[in-house]
Amino acid sequence: MAATHSNMLDLGTKASYFELENPLNERLESLQELKGEKGTLIVFMCNHCPFVHHVIDKLVELHEDYREKGIQFIGINSNDIERYPADAPDKMLDFIKEKNISFPYLYDESQAIAKAYRAACTPDFYFFDEKLDLIYRGQMDESRPANHKEVTGEDLIIAFENLLAGQPQEELQLPSIGCNIKWKD
Repeated sequence: MAATHSNMLDLGTKASYFELENPLNERLESLQELKGEKGTLIVFMCNHCPFVHHVIDKLVELHEDYREKGIQFIGINSNDIERYPADAPDKMLDFIKEKNISFPYLYDESQAIAKAYRAACTPDFYFFDEKLDLIYRGQMDESRPANHKEVTGEDLIIAFENLLAGQPQEELQLPSIGCNIKWKD
């Protein structure tokens, strides 16, 4: 399990448009139709990564807490499923059910969206305001699978609360750490 840091896309970057398959309904769904009224958290994730497994329950809980406040979550799986069949769309369905994922979890088969966002790891978090300008990117909190710190979601919660209160975001934003995205050859 090699740890890879996120690339820390420049704040203020506009969210790249996408239209990706949702394995749950076998439809293409776009950023425009899924985005939140006040904010949108895009999470590059996958089914098999121990870093994702470490935070997924808290991520689902945070979505439950914040979706009614106008913040939508969108999960995107960009991994190469030929080399990592555990991340295939049918396995995404199993993961959605097993973890009670209530936010859209989309499949980026071409990996074009991961490249557009400069995603590097799973999980990799990007939080956009209502205009789809990037206001936070980085870690969910300080917890990692092996460091015995509680998964709190603190860094994301601070970003969400700052947005909802009309306050500026924290200047210090620390990169996320996870498994590298499994790129196609």
